[in-house]
Amino acid sequence: MLLTGSDTRVVELRVHGVLGTGAESLVGAVAAVDVAGDGVGRLVRPADRLQRPAPGPVLRAEGRSVPRVVEGYVWSAMTSGGWAKAAWALLFPFSLANMAHWMLPPVPSGHRGGRVLAAVNRSLVRLAALLLTALLITQSTVVTLDLLATQCLAPGADCLTWVPGSVRSAYPFRQVVGLLPALLFVLVLYRISTVSWRPGAQVRPTESDLPGGRLVADPDTPALRALHLVTALASVALLAVGGPFHQPDGPVARVLRLLALALLGLCLLAVLLLDDPRGAGDSRVGRALRGALGRWPRRVLLVVAGALVVAVGAVMSPMPAAVTGTGPTVELVAVALFGVVVLVGVLLVPAALIARRTWAGEPRELRPWAGGWMAAPVLAFGVLLGGGFGVGLAIAVGRLIGVGTRLPAGYEPVALLWGAAAALGVVVAVPMLVVAVVRLLRGSGYAEAGLLHAGRPEAAAALKAWRVAGWQRRNLHRVVLAVSAVLVAGAVAVIALRVSGFTPPPWTDPLSAFGVLALGALAGALLKAVYDAARQPEAGRRLGVIADLASFWPRESHPAVPPCYALKVVPELAARAAEHLRDPSTRVVLTGHSQGSLLVAVAAARLLGALEPAAAARLGIVTAGSQLQWAYPRAFPAVVSHRGLAHLSGGLGGRWRALCRGTDPIGGAVTTWNRQVCDGRLLGTGFRTDGTEGPLPAASVSPHGALVLGGDHWLPDPMRGPVAGRRWAPGTLAHTDYPADPEWDRAVAMAAALDPEAPASGGLSWPPKREPTPPA
Repeated sequence: MLLTGSDTRVVELRVHGVLGTGAESLVGAVAAVDVAGDGVGRLVRPADRLQRPAPGPVLRAEGRSVPRVVEGYVWSAMTSGGWAKAAWALLFPFSLANMAHWMLPPVPSGHRGGRVLAAVNRSLVRLAALLLTALLITQSTVVTLDLLATQCLAPGADCLTWVPGSVRSAYPFRQVVGLLPALLFVLVLYRISTVSWRPGAQVRPTESDLPGGRLVADPDTPALRALHLVTALASVALLAVGGPFHQPDGPVARVLRLLALALLGLCLLAVLLLDDPRGAGDSRVGRALRGALGRWPRRVLLVVAGALVVAVGAVMSPMPAAVTGTGPTVELVAVALFGVVVLVGVLLVPAALIARRTWAGEPRELRPWAGGWMAAPVLAFGVLLGGGFGVGLAIAVGRLIGVGTRLPAGYEPVALLWGAAAALGVVVAVPMLVVAVVRLLRGSGYAEAGLLHAGRPEAAAALKAWRVAGWQRRNLHRVVLAVSAVLVAGAVAVIALRVSGFTPPPWTDPLSAFGVLALGALAGALLKAVYDAARQPEAGRRLGVIADLASFWPRESHPAVPPCYALKVVPELAARAAEHLRDPSTRVVLTGHSQGSLLVAVAAARLLGALEPAAAARLGIVTAGSQLQWAYPRAFPAVVSHRGLAHLSGGLGGRWRALCRGTDPIGGAVTTWNRQVCDGRLLGTGFRTDGTEGPLPAASVSPHGALVLGGDHWLPDPMRGPVAGRRWAPGTLAHTDYPADPEWDRAVAMAAALDPEAPASGGLSWPPKREPTPPA
C-alpha cells in the first residue's frame, strides 16, 4: 500500500488526440512554455507572465491539497503543417493498405496452420500494396505521357495552343513533359518514405501481449522501400515502351522492355518472400533476402531503374502518334491487384476462424469486427479509392486541357462503376438514414442516461444524443463493409464487361456521366483540400484527422506512407514518466484524450514491463473519450486485444480511470460492459482491481453527479454546475473538453492511488519532511 506524506506530489502528463490541440489548451492555461523535447515532440507546462513554468492547480485528495504538476506532450507537428504534411493526405490509399496489415487476425499460440496462413496473408497484403504503387504511378503517367505529351502537345493539335509549334517539335521537350513528372512523383515517394521520427529518449519495448507489445519498426522497411521505388520506375518504363503485350520496334526498345519486365518480376518475387521478423519469426529466406538487398544493392537497383526510364525517353524519338502501352499496362496492374485483394479476402476466412478461439469467451459486443475479417474490406476500400483517384485525376486533367484528348478504353467502365456506386449509395442510404432516424427517436435503452439526468430539464435531449452517438459507434464498421461491398461488386462487373467486350446499353450513359462527375469531384476536392491545408493550419488539422489515425501504425506493408508518430511519442512519453518516477515521492498519471488514450495505454504497458514494482505502483492512467473498447480491440485484435487491455488493467491495479460520455460518438466505455439498470442502480461486468474480469459492485454516484462503475466514470452531459472555483462549459460537450468536468480531478486523484473523499486530518499535522543528513 502506498503511503502519502507531506512531500507527495502528482505529475499529470497529458496527451492530446488527433485534432492537434494547442499547448495552452492542453495544459489548461492562457500561456504555456516548453520544458523539454526537440520542437517536434514538445513537453510543455503552464507559464506565468514571465514565461516561466508555473505549478498546476492543486489536487484535493487525502483530506488536503496535494501539489500537482501539469505537463502536456504536444505531437501535432508530426502530422500537420506546411505543404509536405498537407500532401500526405494524397497517400491515404497507401495508408489504408499499410493499416490493413495491422488489422490481420492474431495467431493462436502453437497453431502451425495459423502461422502459415498469417505469413501468406502478410505477403499478399505487401504484394497488394506494391501493385497499388504501380497502379497509381502508371495512372499518373497516363496523364502526363499520354494525355499531355502525346495527344495534347502533338504538333498541330488544337490543345494548349499557347505552346508554339517549334517547341512541340523540339527534342526532347515532349519526352521531358511526359516522363519528368513521373520521376518527380517517384522522388516524392522516396522522400516521404525516408522521413521518420526518432525518439530522443526511450524505454525499451518488450515482447508481450500488453497493448502495443508488437508496435515496433520493421527492419525490412528499407528493402521494401527500394522494391516499391524500383517497381514504380519499371512500370513507367514499361508503359512508355509499349506495355507488357506489345513488342516494340528496334532492338534497343526490346531490350529496355525486357529489362523493365525483369525488374518488375524481381520486385514481385522479393516482396512475396520478405517475412515479418516481429510476427511469425525470422526465416532463413528472409535473412538471405535482406542480406541481398543491402544498402549498395538497393542503390544499384534504383540507379538501374532510373536510368531505364531515361533511356526509354531517349529512344522515343520521334514521339509516337499514340502510346500503345497505357491501356494494357493500367488494366493488367488493376486486374492483378484486384485478384490479390480477392485472394486475401478468401484466405482471411480460415485465418479468422482459427483466430476465433482467442476471443471466443468474450462478450459479443467486444469481439473483432466482421469476425476478424475486417482487413479485407479495408484493403479493398484503399485499393478502389486509389484507383478511383487516379481515374478522376485523368478525367479532371482531360476536361481542363480541352477537347481532343482520349482516355484509355478501360477508364470508361471505371466511370460507370463509380457512377453506379454513387447512385446506389444515394438510393440505399437515404431510406436507411430515414429508418435509422425513426428508430433513434422511438428507440429505448440507455437507462444510464436516465440515472445521470434524472429530474433535469435536458434529460430528453441528452437521451437523443446518447442514441445517436451509440448508433454511430455500433455501425461505423458496417458502413465500411457496405461501401467496400458495393465497390467490389462494381469492380467485378467492370472487369467482366472489359473482358467480354460487352458494350453497356445507352441507358447507362447517365451513370457514366455521373461517375465522371464524381471522380472529377473526388480528385478536385482532395487537391483543393491539400491546398487549403497548406495555407491554413486549421484546415490542415481537420484534413489530418484521418491521416493521424492511419499514421499511428508503423510502415509494414507499404513504405511510402507518413511516418509513424507512435514510434516517437510512446518512447518519449514513457521516458518522461520514468524520469519523474525516479523521485519516490512523485506519482505520475498519464492522461490521454481520444487517440491520446491509445498512446498513454501503450506507454503505460511499456512502463509496466520496465519499471521496478515500487515505481510501477506510483503510475496510473486516465483515458477520456477513448476508443480502447469499441474500436481498437475490434479492428486490431492482434495488436490491441481485449486480453491485453485486461492484463494492463490488472497491472495497474485499479489505477486506470476512464472518463466517458454517452453523447460522445467517438469515445465510449473502456473498462466495463454488459451494463444494465436494476432497481435504480447501474450494474455491469468489467475489469476488477485484482486483474480478473467479472460482475462489479453497483455504480456509485460521485459528488459531481457522475456514475462510477468499475474504472469507468460516466459524466453527465450537459455538465452540472457551474462549480465554484472551476471553469464551466455549458451545453452538450460530446467528445470535447473533458478536463472541464470536475470529475477529471477526482479521476486523476484515484489514478494516483489517492483517496479523493478522505476526510480532513482533524487538526493532526502531517509528518515533517525529512531533511537530508549533512555529509561528515
